[in-house]
Amino acid sequence: MPAPSPAPMSAPFKTRERLTEVRYEIRGELARRARELEAQGRTLIKLNIGNPGAFGFRAPEHLQRAIAERIHDTDPYTHQQGLPAAREVIAAHHIARGARDVSAERVFVGNGVSELIDIALRALLNPGDEVLVPSPDYPLWSAATILNDGRPVFYQCKETDGFLPDPDALEALVSPRTRAIVLINPNNPTGAVYPRALLERIVAIAARHGLLLLCDEIYDGITFDGAAFEPIAPIAGDVPCVSFGGLSKVHRACGWRVGWAVLSGDEARSRDFRNAMDLLGALRLCANVPGQFAIEAALTGTDTISALCAPGGRLHEARRAVVEACEASAYLRLVAPAGALYAFPGIAEADAQGFDDHAFALELMESEGVLVVPGNSFNVPYRNHFRVTLLPEPAQLREVFARIERVLERQIGDARKVVPLATRRARTA
Repeated sequence: MPAPSPAPMSAPFKTRERLTEVRYEIRGELARRARELEAQGRTLIKLNIGNPGAFGFRAPEHLQRAIAERIHDTDPYTHQQGLPAAREVIAAHHIARGARDVSAERVFVGNGVSELIDIALRALLNPGDEVLVPSPDYPLWSAATILNDGRPVFYQCKETDGFLPDPDALEALVSPRTRAIVLINPNNPTGAVYPRALLERIVAIAARHGLLLLCDEIYDGITFDGAAFEPIAPIAGDVPCVSFGGLSKVHRACGWRVGWAVLSGDEARSRDFRNAMDLLGALRLCANVPGQFAIEAALTGTDTISALCAPGGRLHEARRAVVEACEASAYLRLVAPAGALYAFPGIAEADAQGFDDHAFALELMESEGVLVVPGNSFNVPYRNHFRVTLLPEPAQLREVFARIERVLERQIGDARKVVPLATRRARTA
């Protein structure tokens, strides 16, 4: 009997169409090219990700001990919302900060904040619903909105306003399909820290329009030079609010994948949403168990982040190195970050026209061995910014900005010789 004919060559599998709308250059094309260069033997300084462990930071010892002492209890699944004792500690922490109507039953522990953002948006959105997202944004927020069949509507946080939003402009974007307002405070990528008066106005918008507040506060303990972090839940009061936090940044334990989401405000209004999050959490069984045993130590133990952010501390001095390098640059400007782990430098206005942040980032990596994230990756309407992390040693950051200056001299300095400064300024006036 003759063998059957081989099946005809099939077309490639189709992927989800909405993925074409997703932007995540932080781990995208440039990062893939970086891996190719490293495979060729190149050594790169990778400033594209806020990953403390990659720069020599360690999770505090008392957190490590807390896990080691309970490792024999980590084999079984736990409750889908997280270890009960850990949720009690998280609830108590938020109550002590002034949040209303918080209990362990309204706390969800996840595999990092990233998973919880996805769960929260999946619990909230119907196809075509809108979410107000800051621009610049951490692009996971817009991506998760898109992939849960929603539509991100970007409210601008302008550099001229210190990357803080204009509440009136934000409210003008509210439509009958708007379901939530996303806040990232302290902000990634800009380092902006939102003042209380601004948060009060945004809460008032949410109250007037019946919107859920989704507040990414993963950098809540990382502020500089007297900037004060204000948690939004106490300001929100009865307005339903989800506050996201975790161990990744303040406690330098990214790889443990421990985050939490705390639902506060009027219970009756948010009961169905809470139950939907519980259902979605159950479908993935539970979050990483070992890391959850560090939560109590993190929230009730020794403060290990403040010294790093104070003058003389490593993060403070790294920030100082970036600020001083931008001040000394012939091409850069910077709104000094007040918090978080990043800076978002821009090209000086007279040279910004025609600047291509992606081409700059590619040349910087290829010629100078430094990987940064182009500003357009953060859903902004301009192409003249880039993001760096503040995690390297200050001396290494000074070297990085010397390399950046060399690339800018090649890309912009030559153009200056051709087009006089007065002409370029007139073009941007």
